Amino acid sequence: MGLAESFGKSGFAQLVNSPIGRITRIAIGLGLIAWGYTHSATSTGAVIMAVGLVPLAAGVFDLCLISALLGGPLSGARIGKSAPHS
Repeated sequence: MGLAESFGKSGFAQLVNSPIGRITRIAIGLGLIAWGYTHSATSTGAVIMAVGLVPLAAGVFDLCLISALLGGPLSGARIGKSAPHS
């Protein structure tokens, strides 16, 4: 079993790609964007807002960047299908 497949079957991957995980990623992204906006007078604020776009987009479009970095599927739906069924 490869690293990507092992990750896809892990409880963490299943949690992150569940509806609760997607909502959490969206909330984190919005929180980072809001925090960056409060510091928008500095270049740090712009960077924080840009970083916030990553979890926001991942949650909205159901993407799992960790899986993709490990060579697995980018789609959260495909990771959900690889879950061990009990």
